[in-house]
Amino acid sequence: MTKLPKRVVADSMVGMTMPRYSRLSPRVATVLGLNPSPFTGPGTNTYFIGTGSRPLLLDTGHGVAAYGELLPQAAAELCSARALDVIVLTHAHPDHIGGVGQVRGIFGPLRALKKPWPGKDAGGLPIEPIEDAAVIETEGAALRAIFTPGHAPDHLCYYLEQEQALFTGDLVLGAGTTVIPDETGDLGQYMQSLRRLLDLDLAVIYPGHGPAIRNPRGKILDYIAHRELRERQIIEELQAGPLQAKEIVTRLYTDVPEYLHAAAGSSVRSHLRKLRGEGLVAEHDGLWSLA
Repeated sequence: MTKLPKRVVADSMVGMTMPRYSRLSPRVATVLGLNPSPFTGPGTNTYFIGTGSRPLLLDTGHGVAAYGELLPQAAAELCSARALDVIVLTHAHPDHIGGVGQVRGIFGPLRALKKPWPGKDAGGLPIEPIEDAAVIETEGAALRAIFTPGHAPDHLCYYLEQEQALFTGDLVLGAGTTVIPDETGDLGQYMQSLRRLLDLDLAVIYPGHGPAIRNPRGKILDYIAHRELRERQIIEELQAGPLQAKEIVTRLYTDVPEYLHAAAGSSVRSHLRKLRGEGLVAEHDGLWSLA
């Protein structure tokens, strides 16, 4: 039997550094959330979008104190801005929405727009609900919301029509691959969301973590191929007999630091749940086997 390749997406955010803030295009500038970790890479990317002196802010980081000091400095230098128009959010994971209260404390009672996730939205802070296809306009820019569940049930990407740019939150990262959380993720939905992006005319992807992606279609296709390969690898491992999910992780992720195996386990379990839903595998007392 021919052994499958180890992976399609081979880059990583481990050890990556990025500028604290920078201008990326006439309409887009980024400010790093200053919350580095093994799972956020250099930190969460937050974005000023628009051409005026009151840009909108996409995502707010985790709310660390240093970000609150950096944000107004970056707004003034990058956008000549002392005020913001509105906050727009990709999803309710804390490293993207945790700074909402902090940003409001700096810039006043801004509206915060997102698809609702009851019980998860900014610790109960008020949000203004939006759904798929909503258009948010600010001076010089219009963002169209695209519902892309899988990483999170409320996940929205945003398409900047003037630049054929897509803000992908955690759906597509600048390096490495995203985790599908055990409790609230859904790999089947995630794959559908990736394929939905292929219908867009894209020049660049601005991810929630890591650098901008200048070959967007190739990156999306690599993400799809990577997950399809993982699925084949899991089935291949189960051909020898039943295994626990953590045993599959140990066998498949030999090129990944052990401290990331817990996150890898979440993704493996998401694959197993998808395969079980398709009738291809079964689980009994924590052991997975081919159906």
